Amino acid sequence: MPRTLKIIVGIGVFALAATAASAAYAQVATGDQATPKDFNWEIKDGKRVPKGQRQVNADGSWREEIRQGKCVTIKEKSAAGDYKETRKCD
Repeated sequence: MPRTLKIIVGIGVFALAATAASAAYAQVATGDQATPKDFNWEIKDGKRVPKGQRQVNADGSWREEIRQGKCVTIKEKSAAGDYKETRKCD
């Protein structure tokens, strides 16, 4: 293999490694950020998800209401693990 070809391949491998390292660093750096408390949404799996007021009971059951415009979504989970989601629009 000619010397010039070895140098070009070496530079290409170095550039590929640098790109992968910078992408991994960017992913770690953005993963530490949290959605501020006063926002009405949070980020889950890279998507905005409305954040509601969740009321958790002592037995482990909970109820959450999320308002989106004129509609209200009510999510409930019983202590036994039964999940129910209801949506009402005015």
